Amino acid sequence: MRVQSSATAAPPIAVTTRRRRPGLGGTLQAALGVLAFSLTFPATAWGLQGFGPWSLVAVRSVLAAAIASCCLLTLRVPLPARRHWPGLAVVAAGVVLGFPLLTTLALQTSTTAHAAVVVGLLPLTTALFSALRMGTRPSRTFWAAALAGACAVLAFTVQQSGGALTAADGYLAGALLVCAAGYTEGGRLARVMPGWQVIGWALVFCLPLTVPAAALALTYEPVHLTAHGVAGLLWVAAGSQFLGLVVWYRGMAAIGIPRASQLQLAQPLLTLVWSVLLLGEHLTAAAPLTAAAVLVCIAVTQRSRS
Repeated sequence: MRVQSSATAAPPIAVTTRRRRPGLGGTLQAALGVLAFSLTFPATAWGLQGFGPWSLVAVRSVLAAAIASCCLLTLRVPLPARRHWPGLAVVAAGVVLGFPLLTTLALQTSTTAHAAVVVGLLPLTTALFSALRMGTRPSRTFWAAALAGACAVLAFTVQQSGGALTAADGYLAGALLVCAAGYTEGGRLARVMPGWQVIGWALVFCLPLTVPAAALALTYEPVHLTAHGVAGLLWVAAGSQFLGLVVWYRGMAAIGIPRASQLQLAQPLLTLVWSVLLLGEHLTAAAPLTAAAVLVCIAVTQRSRS
């Protein structure tokens, strides 16, 4: 009589795999990026109190590149593969050079509340760029919530500025497009290399342009060193230009570009809060209603499945 071994008698164990949903860590990192970005416009306004627009943009890029270079050299990070250079060029053109320059020029004549219209439209524009560049196809619910949130923020910021279109709007429109392209390409690259290396190499690659530009701008534009001017410069260099983008790209790589971009719907409202606290600007009664609408839109977009 043959006795069947327990190894063969035991029924097969069913192994099930559970599809992992985007983790809280990625959302938290993207949210920290949004928090850092929300201070960019007020800090830029402070920086303009001590520096000219061209000096501020060039010097902030050089300082941020110096921080990035120290990190890259300390960790002995090798140069990125050549196939990634075109993507890094897009990040550099959009995030390192284009967006800071265009928004700084706009803030010479525009309030931070008016400039926040760029951030209000940026999530939707970034999602559009992502769909075109990477073939992502978010759901209809996602698009409806994203469009509703963008419209709410746009209506609020335009109402804050009195509805008047100025020359600064041209700068803001250009900033919107180049930043969305830079965010999309940076989020794509952050899937194959650490997010801090994406922005780090983009900053370093810009040094041949930003160092001469900083020297030239500082020669021709007057500099008045004040506490606000220096603090604004240091924040836009270290916080907005480097650290904020590090956590932002890591967050986009973890939860996806469309989902991460919708967290930026809260950025204009955060910027307006900082504008009141740091710049003394005044808000209307529409702020709480807009905040509630934006939070609802964020909740819908985060729960909708791509």
